[in-house]
Amino acid sequence: MSQPTPLPKDGELELLQLLWEHGTLSLSEVHERLGRDIGYTTVQTRLNRLVDKGWVEKVKQGKSPTGYSAVIEPDDVRENQLNRVVETMSPGSVVPLVAHLVQGASLTSDELSELKKLIREAEQRFKQENGGKA
Repeated sequence: MSQPTPLPKDGELELLQLLWEHGTLSLSEVHERLGRDIGYTTVQTRLNRLVDKGWVEKVKQGKSPTGYSAVIEPDDVRENQLNRVVETMSPGSVVPLVAHLVQGASLTSDELSELKKLIREAEQRFKQENGGKA
């Protein structure tokens, strides 16, 4: 099923993260797990908006309270959020963004290895798309 481009607002993202982490939750479980002072009806309204957008579905199981389950995947949201950041902060180039992240972070050996692997893969794709020319 094709979903609309997921670009959730902060409050929506907070609810989606709970559903991704814990699976299907009832309204009261979501409200309780938020761990901060927020109105019960506010949580209900936000969940219903996520349902209306097709990002969350209501799940009814017997006599249990209606549950809410994420339909969209975290990777889809992450990809769209990151694309928006790249377009906003450094239109046309990911280099300034990546440079900032790499220079400002204490990377582990595993993270450096993963970054090198990603660069090698990008180089291979580039060569394939350009007839072997670097």
